[in-house]
Amino acid sequence: MATVKIVLREDKMNKAGEAPVYLRITKERQTTYISLELRVKPQDWDVVLCQVTGSYPNKKRVNNYLLQRKAEAMDTVLKKETKSHSSEKLKKVIKGESSESFLKYYAKHLAKLEKAAKVNTLRKARSVYNKLEAYLGKRDLLFDDLTVAFLKQYEAHLRDDLGNSINTIHSDLKIFRKLIYDAIREDLVSPERNPFLKFGLETEKTTKAHLTEEELDAIWMLPLKEGSKQWHHRNLFVFAADAGGPRISDLLQLKWGNFSGTHITFTTQKTNDIVSVKLRTRPLAILQLYRKETSKPSNFVFEFMRPGKDYSDPWVLQKGLSAANAHINKNLKIIAERAGISKHISFHSSRHTFATRALTKGMDMESVSKLLGHNSIKTTQIYAKIVNGKLDQAMDVFD
Repeated sequence: MATVKIVLREDKMNKAGEAPVYLRITKERQTTYISLELRVKPQDWDVVLCQVTGSYPNKKRVNNYLLQRKAEAMDTVLKKETKSHSSEKLKKVIKGESSESFLKYYAKHLAKLEKAAKVNTLRKARSVYNKLEAYLGKRDLLFDDLTVAFLKQYEAHLRDDLGNSINTIHSDLKIFRKLIYDAIREDLVSPERNPFLKFGLETEKTTKAHLTEEELDAIWMLPLKEGSKQWHHRNLFVFAADAGGPRISDLLQLKWGNFSGTHITFTTQKTNDIVSVKLRTRPLAILQLYRKETSKPSNFVFEFMRPGKDYSDPWVLQKGLSAANAHINKNLKIIAERAGISKHISFHSSRHTFATRALTKGMDMESVSKLLGHNSIKTTQIYAKIVNGKLDQAMDVFD
């Protein structure tokens, strides 16, 4: 248990014979001092009562001040008393100082992500850090500086100067909020200093681009040169839209060992969940286009990843996945235009397409959620709203 006492430091006496008054904080035999900005001659100091006495000017008011400062310090110590708090940390808390720079704390967070090889999370977090660092210039940012006023100013900078969308700003500041709550759990910041108690994060609804049954068929029937990149990328998109909407990262890593003849079973990279999908006619036919007599269980089904690379290295894997995804999305734009589809689609649209088609065909929400690998069924319910909206429009024909 830490102790707080008011003491007269006679070892620091000035030429006028006056010694400074301090709050002394002691914990586990470690002692630190906080100056109370007061000097007293030893003859005017009561060592037992720890207060001024004799003929000291404004004696009553000064003693009340000393008692108040000690009470405030004791209250802070009681609230913050943990084994992790040294006397030096308690001193900083009592003085209202942040125990650590938010910017340095953020940098430590990046180092942890890098050590854990969380490639995608690190890429996003590093991008957000770089934006913040550029905004600050050579300035540091303490936890105490991270106020509602600062967040409003920084939000305006992201919106007006950088042209970031509401959802991008939300995504950036979510990382700030996470780090604040981490620091609170580590007892580096008091809960009362959390600016997100008064600063809300805003989002705006976005349209999830998906294809109708007719549009998907138009892409499937589009005459493309067999073996061309567009032909392969079209096949991959249609396969995903028919086979449970797997993410591009999972599909590009799918191996023949994941295919039983009727099902594909794999562990999702994003959520680490095991997903098993029964394949119907079209996706089975697509797989036959890629199966060779020499295909081994360890071979990729869709050979878009460069051979000879060490994909056991998460950094090499992510670089390969990102490059392939960019190439596929570029070709999907061209394919959609050639099929007469004006919607802006990407490979991720295949997930939205599967979800809306599955719900329209009567598949229950829980099954769709499991096939998509959603952590929460609330995410899947977004697609139900799209389907319900279409059903509402369909009923308008009765007017």
